[in-house]
Amino acid sequence: MTPERARELLIQQAGFGSFYNGNSAKLILSEVQKEHGQALVDRLIIECALDRVFDFKPGTRFEKGIAFPP
Repeated sequence: MTPERARELLIQQAGFGSFYNGNSAKLILSEVQKEHGQALVDRLIIECALDRVFDFKPGTRFEKGIAFPP
């Protein structure tokens, strides 16, 4: 998945804002983490307002749809 596509999908999930969309965001961030690393995950969390909508914090690792806080 490209960073641009991940950003589009995450903005869409944040717009809906429900618990289920938070799970979808975790799966997207897991793919980003695997392909592009933690730096991009942290940047997307801030750019897409995931820290405010889903309470994801920069430094959180995402693996297989599970969030591991810093």
